[in-house]
Amino acid sequence: MGLLSKKDAALIKDPLADNNPITIQVLGICSALAITAQLKASIVMTISVIFVLGVGNVVISLIRNIIPSKIRIIVQLTVVAALVIIVDQVLKAFSYQLSKELGAFIGLIITNCIIMGRFEAFALGNGPWKSFLDGVGNALGYGVILIIVGFFRELLGSGTLLGFKVLGDPIAKTGLYAIGYENNGFMLLAPMALIVVGIIIWVQRSKNKALIEDH
Repeated sequence: MGLLSKKDAALIKDPLADNNPITIQVLGICSALAITAQLKASIVMTISVIFVLGVGNVVISLIRNIIPSKIRIIVQLTVVAALVIIVDQVLKAFSYQLSKELGAFIGLIITNCIIMGRFEAFALGNGPWKSFLDGVGNALGYGVILIIVGFFRELLGSGTLLGFKVLGDPIAKTGLYAIGYENNGFMLLAPMALIVVGIIIWVQRSKNKALIEDH
């Protein structure tokens, strides 16, 4: 972060931990539950959101002074929809099978409350550079959680990572399977994603007591 000022660096670092969109702001939970059964899908969704939110924040920042307030939400939706269409077409061109697996969830980036929230809360009031950093930071914070959840769900649920067998062959009974280990099929179900996110939230608050809300 040597090329960035402390304030600029904070725009990227804060969402990675103490102001994470999923674990602190509790946004974007739906996709965290739906597409994290495979690590590859989690990584692709992360890259997609980084592109959409980073570029989208810049576009909204550039046109913020000419957007009529009454239609700003419509303008924001138009911008994010255009970027999502680009992502969807690129996926279909270069990874059609993964595009089919992600299905409607790529399209639902349009309604991801993290993206609309950053447009409203930051891009409409700041310049393009800061808006870009804010977009990338929040997308990374979102993506880190997706990747962590995807890592454990695929590893414990299928015994693989990115499709490669890392715990052995469950049919030939090699590796861990040779000593009786069995894949936990529950990890592939959406409720387990919520439990993994809950564990991450617990660990995060255990390390930083300031994040614990007063009741």
